[in-house]
Amino acid sequence: MEAELYFIRDDHVQLAATRYDMAIKSNINSIYFNWVTERQVFYSMSLKSDNTWMMSNPGMNISMDGEVPRTEKTFAVTLHCTGKQGGEVGFTMQVNLTLFSAKNITSLNFRRRKMCERDITIPVDLKTPTPEERAVDVDVIFSEEQPEKTVTSTSVFYISVGVVCGVILLLVMLVALVHVRSMKNSDPASETSSSRSTPKSTAAKKSSPTTYTKAPAMNGHVNSNGVKPHNGYIGLHHQIYTTIPETPDYTEKLHTMTIDRSRITIEELLLEGTFGRVYHGKLLMSVDDEEETATEKDVLLKTVSDQSSETQEKLLLKESCHLHGLSHRNILSIMHVCLDGKPMSVFAYMNLGNLKTFLRNGRVGPGDTHQSISTKDLVQLAIQISHGMMYLGKRKVVHKDLATRNCVIDEDYNLKITDNALSRDLFPSDYHCLGDNENRPVKWMAIESLLDRKFTAASDVWAFGILIWELVTLGQTPYADLDAFEMASYLKSGYRMPQPQNCPDELFSLMACCWALLPTDRPKFTQLCAALTDFHRALGIYI
Repeated sequence: MEAELYFIRDDHVQLAATRYDMAIKSNINSIYFNWVTERQVFYSMSLKSDNTWMMSNPGMNISMDGEVPRTEKTFAVTLHCTGKQGGEVGFTMQVNLTLFSAKNITSLNFRRRKMCERDITIPVDLKTPTPEERAVDVDVIFSEEQPEKTVTSTSVFYISVGVVCGVILLLVMLVALVHVRSMKNSDPASETSSSRSTPKSTAAKKSSPTTYTKAPAMNGHVNSNGVKPHNGYIGLHHQIYTTIPETPDYTEKLHTMTIDRSRITIEELLLEGTFGRVYHGKLLMSVDDEEETATEKDVLLKTVSDQSSETQEKLLLKESCHLHGLSHRNILSIMHVCLDGKPMSVFAYMNLGNLKTFLRNGRVGPGDTHQSISTKDLVQLAIQISHGMMYLGKRKVVHKDLATRNCVIDEDYNLKITDNALSRDLFPSDYHCLGDNENRPVKWMAIESLLDRKFTAASDVWAFGILIWELVTLGQTPYADLDAFEMASYLKSGYRMPQPQNCPDELFSLMACCWALLPTDRPKFTQLCAALTDFHRALGIYI
């Protein structure tokens, strides 16, 4: 009997169809899907086998991400049983569809069950495969079947095992010999010291996860299948601390920006930390030949107190140069530096100041101290940030610390993204040290940044999702009741922040897209900008 099964029809997801767990016979090695769209829709896909020892991860005859065709086309999903074990194995196909509209970001999970038969030409393994062995075996399975190479003599198999065991035994004996000799020469006092420094295995006390939402199975943005959470500090500490390549020497940039301190007038203190200071000031501009007196320009000044250390002074200059040389209406790059005495960085002035401080303390619109900032205004701020991040992406710049604390605005709600110079000192509760004497914005960081110190445009997208959450909550702290050491474990387990009160569904959908576990599943800033623009336009119609 032939029949057509629709998963999406007339812009509606057929939930019954997507949830149907279809069984596939052993003699069927490919399944086919037809798709077509009238509008521009982007997609990304992933396929995962529940048991790669029995069936390798499925493949596809099209790219794993791209644009849905405008004319009806067919793509195939290929299924490769390994022949090492017979039985039924499940697999998941995840499809993320992004239309340039905030209310049409859709994620679908398709479940299928494939019957596999054991290949009698493959020798029976004498032990249960480990997860590592299964992972290694995947690369072999994807190649074309070559029966003549898989037929292996039993005697050759046992000889190979014997040789391997002999080599391992020899290595063990050598290691034992070296260990015995080292013990004879060791100092008992050093052994006592070593035993005292052994880290305790007691995990940090976990906060209750009930405050946070865990992505359901049908939500393709977070998929924790097969992922085991960390048990406290020990596992997290082991994975986080890898080195980051050093940035180019910032001192080379300072020579072209240095000005005399006599051109600077310090006026109002705007923000103050333990050693950091942010001021509103005046910059004396160059004298024009046609004018008798020089003009002054409002500027933002970042500097340090007299009690600051040399390390803190160098850090101010280094981080102030992060966006040096960039020119965009939504990027605040450094203008000048003063090196007379305590260093000072000079930036263009934005009269409503720091965005986080404004959201928390101001919460008003321009021209009316009693007017609350509207959802439409918040979306417009997010759009400007997406424009700035699109520009950084074109310039191959990764921000690494995108948050409301690193944005400034003026009275017309024009916004600029800043560097993170002094942010650790001015907003200490937003940064946490995970044991290596470096404070990081842990609760804004993507999972791969926490575990592997990987920072990319995709990790900036994650932080952008947190930033939108900050906007909607008017500057609240994300994951406020979670310990910083537990963040990686919670994120890998699938927990995310719940939808804020009075937050539109469309806006929360955008946040959820940004928090996808895999970087490749997160949207690009171009897509986010288009979706936000469409949502902003819709708000203008209905409000």
